[in-house]
Amino acid sequence: MLSCCRLCPRQCGVDRTGGEVGACGVDARPKIAAVNIHPWEEPPISGTSGSGTVFFSGCTLNCLFCQNYPVSQMGVGRYVTVEDLGHEMLALQKKGAHNINLVTGTHQMAAVVAALIAVIPDGFRLPLVHNTSGYERVEVLRLLEGIVDIYLPDIKYADPEAAERCSRRSDYVEFNRPALLEMWRQVGPLKVDTAGIAYRGMLIRHLVLPEDLSGTSENLAFLAREFGPEVWISLMHQYFPAHEAIRRRPLDRKLTKQEYRKAFRTVCDLGLENGFIQASD
Repeated sequence: MLSCCRLCPRQCGVDRTGGEVGACGVDARPKIAAVNIHPWEEPPISGTSGSGTVFFSGCTLNCLFCQNYPVSQMGVGRYVTVEDLGHEMLALQKKGAHNINLVTGTHQMAAVVAALIAVIPDGFRLPLVHNTSGYERVEVLRLLEGIVDIYLPDIKYADPEAAERCSRRSDYVEFNRPALLEMWRQVGPLKVDTAGIAYRGMLIRHLVLPEDLSGTSENLAFLAREFGPEVWISLMHQYFPAHEAIRRRPLDRKLTKQEYRKAFRTVCDLGLENGFIQASD
């Protein structure tokens, strides 16, 4: 799949094994920007000891408001070997991380699987979190069944025009919806242990955007209809203008309290009780 790359919906077809760079911005080697213990994910992910995050360089989207654009779009990071990646994951386990959190790892999942093969004999045993934009191919997700324990995807947009305008991918909704259904089929709703720490399941993130470019009501209605009250949702209020968004209306401003409250009311009206909200300023 890497020699004529089709890991993500863009299916750019370059030979990443031969050193060509894909639409994601990297070749076949793992490229990471940071590895650390992260205490600020949702409570079931961070728990009491933190989530072992691996921030991958590059991205399959091109969001004009990306808060991590130096990493996702400007190539900040370092290439490592598959063995090095595995050792980084094992080191996070030894530091007490509850899980390994693969941040924007869609285009690097082949390397992740190879790294797991290398370190499982050495005692690696943590749950694997696939922290993704939700822009995924179902055919690739099926290959990850039994490997990924926790899916942490976004549901970003309900409208193809908004997806094109904000992330330059008009086919986001077309791929996102089937991907979420496949993730749910594999792992179901979030499951936590007696300490409240997740070990399996799916938690879906939705970032509310100004003037409802995110299509919040339509997205939440989809989740309620397809997954019912068992679905876990993280309704995020943390949008702020970054990267190119500082010059694009209405993305050049923060979310208002009224916009977020409207989104929260929709969650309540749909009977979606599992998940998290963020306090507004």
